[in-house]
This record gives sequence, C-alpha cells and structure tokens, in this order.
Amino acid sequence: MNPVENAVQTYNQVAAKSQRDALILDHLTLVRHVLGKMIGQFPADADVENLEAAGVLGLVEAATHFDAERGVQFKTYAYPRIHGAIIDELRRNCPLPQQVLERVALVRHAYSTLAPPVSVEALAAATGLTVDEVSDALAAFRMARTISWDGCERAVGTRLDDHQPQPDAAAERAEEARVLAQAITQLPERERLTVTLYYSEDLRLKEIGAVLGLSESWVSRIVNTALFHLGEAMRARGF
Repeated sequence: MNPVENAVQTYNQVAAKSQRDALILDHLTLVRHVLGKMIGQFPADADVENLEAAGVLGLVEAATHFDAERGVQFKTYAYPRIHGAIIDELRRNCPLPQQVLERVALVRHAYSTLAPPVSVEALAAATGLTVDEVSDALAAFRMARTISWDGCERAVGTRLDDHQPQPDAAAERAEEARVLAQAITQLPERERLTVTLYYSEDLRLKEIGAVLGLSESWVSRIVNTALFHLGEAMRARGF
C-alpha cells in the first residue's frame, strides 16, 4: 500500500469512528427511553443502573454496525438492539424471587378455573390476593415470558394459558386488529388512556405518571391490568 492509499484508509477509519461516536452521543437518551418503557416489567430489586449500562452497550453495537446506505433510520435500527441487550442482562442477573413465583403460580391456577373473560378482580377474589398483588403477578409473568421465550409473547395481553398463536392470513390479522381496537374502546377510562399514552404516544411510565398525577409503580399496575383485560377480550373472541 502506497503512502496515499494508507492516508486515505486512515482517514476513512477516523471518519467512521467519528460518525459512530456521534451516533452514540446523540442517542444516549434513546437508551433511557427504552429502559423507561420496560421498567414496569422489572422486579423491584432490579439493578436499573446495570440495565442502563447494558442498554448503552447495545447502542454502541448498533452504532458500530449501522449502515446508513440501507435507508433505515438509526433510531429504528438501534431500538431492538438496545432492548435485546437489556433483556440479556435481565436473563443473566434478575431471577424472580420465590415469593413472586408462588403468586404467579397461584394466579395461573385460579385463571385455569375461571370462565373467560377473566377479570383482575375475579383473580383477586379467587386467590385471596389484592388487586395490586394480582397485577404485580401478571407483570412478573409477562417479564418471565419475555426473558424465557425471547419476547415471543402476544403483542398485547397477558395470556396465562401459554397460548401461542399460529401465523394468520392477512384478513385474519386485520380482524384481530379490529377486535383489539374495539376492546381498547371498552376499557375503563383510566386504563384506556394509560394504554393509549403508553403505546400510541410512546410515553414512558414516568411521563404517563406526570400526566395523570400518579406514581410510576401505580401506572405500571394500570398498564398490566389493561393488558390483561385486553388479552381476555381477545381470548373471548377466539384470538
């Protein structure tokens, strides 16, 4: 390699590193956003700082392998990699406490004995737990499914029967979307608003809490309760 070619190669390497570093610095807030969307699924003793560090590593990996010529926005490319890095860290370091597992088992058993659609209140009555404890158990179940099955859960809802839908035709998916939209409109007002802010407006739990004047943990319970009710509405319609 002659001196000119060597200089060009060195320049390209420096430029690539500079672009990567700029992507990382410009998108650190994306890590906090992803973490904020997931935090309601974490056990209370989760090391949030450690999870954020894992998310940053996911961001660095995304910036290293990003190719702008493919026509995909960096945020779109980086989001699943940050999410995946956080899930991997959860899998390594955040097993659910035995007490939580026992409550999940209790709720699942009660669920199997009740006719659909099942409500959180009905589960509370059947298990002797409070509504908040049932909601927390549903959140723990969703998290366990995400960790154990690499996110292969239903997009909406908490199905305690481990139902896994098969690929549907486009018309069936459209019908599922229609039924889901109808189910959302039938949620209690606070659940409907919270789900809308969480999914449609892409707000974090902390931001939703600021809008509604509620704590982050309380918003998490509302989201989990709403997701369960939506899952039950879909189950009652055969989805």
